[in-house]
Amino acid sequence: MAEPIVPSPSCPVPLRDQGRVLLAHGGGGRLMHELLESVFFAALRGSATAPAHDSSVHALPGGARIAFTTDSYVVHPRRFPGGDIGSLAVHGTVNDLAMSGARPLWLSAGFVLEEGLEIAELREHVQSMRDAAAAAGVAIVTGDTKVVERGKGDGLYVNTAGIGLVPDGVTIAPDRIRAGDAVLVSGDLGRHGIAILAVREGLAFETTIESDSAAVHGLVATLLDAGIRVHCLRDLTRGGLASASNELAAASGLAIELVEGSIPIAEPVRAACELLGLDPLYVACEGRFAAFVHPADAERAVALLRADPLGAGAAQIGHVAADGPARVTLHSRLGSTRVVDMLSGEQLPRIC
Repeated sequence: MAEPIVPSPSCPVPLRDQGRVLLAHGGGGRLMHELLESVFFAALRGSATAPAHDSSVHALPGGARIAFTTDSYVVHPRRFPGGDIGSLAVHGTVNDLAMSGARPLWLSAGFVLEEGLEIAELREHVQSMRDAAAAAGVAIVTGDTKVVERGKGDGLYVNTAGIGLVPDGVTIAPDRIRAGDAVLVSGDLGRHGIAILAVREGLAFETTIESDSAAVHGLVATLLDAGIRVHCLRDLTRGGLASASNELAAASGLAIELVEGSIPIAEPVRAACELLGLDPLYVACEGRFAAFVHPADAERAVALLRADPLGAGAAQIGHVAADGPARVTLHSRLGSTRVVDMLSGEQLPRIC
């Protein structure tokens, strides 16, 4: 029998050995997508053929449609500039519903508590969750709590699921992307990942970088209510803009062309990425999304987003090409063009 492979901390991705998959913490990127396809989707997707999206949409008797999503949060550290695991869990699930155009309504909350977690800290995170839900206009209607032995749960993990109502006539999904679509982002990129890393590693920058964690369903509703022809939305969480763009290029079968000089990145984030050797295109956000809209609506969509403080940094950053292989390319400030590939693993594990 072959010796088991022990994942290296420098390679936090799924590893294969004679049909076995061994996971290191923080697995992400291309190999995580292979794991999802080969294990979870193969067993659980059944006859469904729709591309994977941030939330799934289902028709109810009578014609109404709901979006449904679930996510787990293992962020380390649990507190960070601009938020904590409680508010992050609400924002993440609300945003996943919004990516299908849904108006979020109800959330569930499941807590895995490690023996020894201080009740005072737990209370703070639960109150933060309550406040974030109230601000987003959603109700936490059911939940569960489990306690595991000391050393088995890293303090606190949170799972949330959400249900939202999809307005009539709204269909937003990867397979709706069309050649010529404008690619927009709702604000500057990378602040969440850098905020987490700075606290985790004890890094001191000249300016405190705060997470962009926020609920974005109001921005999405603004676009839809104004009649913007939104074809697809994608939350820019794990893997950032680069991974999201690659996922959507593969799902749509179309080429996505990005313009480096148009991508909004705050100077402190850009400087931190240069110092740490990170590419900001791969750094996660928790309050930003990409939107693929009809090209005739792009200018108005950007203006609508910028009218809200949460979307003040919105910009058009590229377009969907009419031909070419299903990949993502970046036109640099120097005039060259390079392929933006999906990383094998995650630059920054445990950021959500």
